[in-house]
Amino acid sequence: MDYQDIDYSVEGHVATITLNRPDKLNAWTHAMEREMRTAIDGAVDDQQVRAIVITGAGRGFCAGADMTLLSGAAEGTRESRSESSMAGEADQPEANFERKFSYLLRVPKPVIAAINGPVAGIGLCMTLFCDFRIMADNAKVTTAFARRGLIAEHGISWMLPRLVGPMNALDLLYSGRLVPAQEAQNMGLVKTLPSEGFLKAVQTMAEEMVTLSSPRSIGVIKRQVFDGLFQSLAQAWDVADQEMLASFDSDDFKEGVAHFLEKREPSFTGR
Repeated sequence: MDYQDIDYSVEGHVATITLNRPDKLNAWTHAMEREMRTAIDGAVDDQQVRAIVITGAGRGFCAGADMTLLSGAAEGTRESRSESSMAGEADQPEANFERKFSYLLRVPKPVIAAINGPVAGIGLCMTLFCDFRIMADNAKVTTAFARRGLIAEHGISWMLPRLVGPMNALDLLYSGRLVPAQEAQNMGLVKTLPSEGFLKAVQTMAEEMVTLSSPRSIGVIKRQVFDGLFQSLAQAWDVADQEMLASFDSDDFKEGVAHFLEKREPSFTGR
């Protein structure tokens, strides 16, 4: 498929989605959003792909919403903010995973944000719904909303405190200040890697993860963790008991035992 605002490639077991508007620091557009969703769906359907890396072209990751979108909203031209028609009834548990970015929590494969440069606003919101945020050690992050007269949207007011705690979340949201990578790592928001060879290092990490661990196990564990945000301990425990029994019947369990006993590298199939 030909894309306008992203690039898509697959190497080994890793699909890489590159936000591709480098002259605009990959500022977010409606086309970019549609194309990324299409690429994610394709990666989910592709049996070769076991992990998805999202990064940015050029020196930035995503500078936030394209300013033409914001200037249009300031002049009175704006889209409806409600996603309820897409997500269904808000009190249905599955609706939590049907919003603009929360669908990433339902992707049964690891989704890794490889933050190669500045990230702001809606771009940051998107990364919060990735499984991992790996950031180049010279990059910076900002929420930006309050400095534009806006509020915490796209689920950031819910997810950010769960990642860094309420005080750090309010600091980032109230101030809109630029936060260097090391401080973001200290908060628990990201993990950092050297900027030299950054993307390749993230892709290698992803490849090793999904080769040495069962893709089936990863998919089940991901669902357990994010479903658990809306469950009691007892509910999560019951699900784990059921899933453990199902795991005993899987090909990946048999391979997991066999490769350990035979002292060789695993050859998981995801079944």
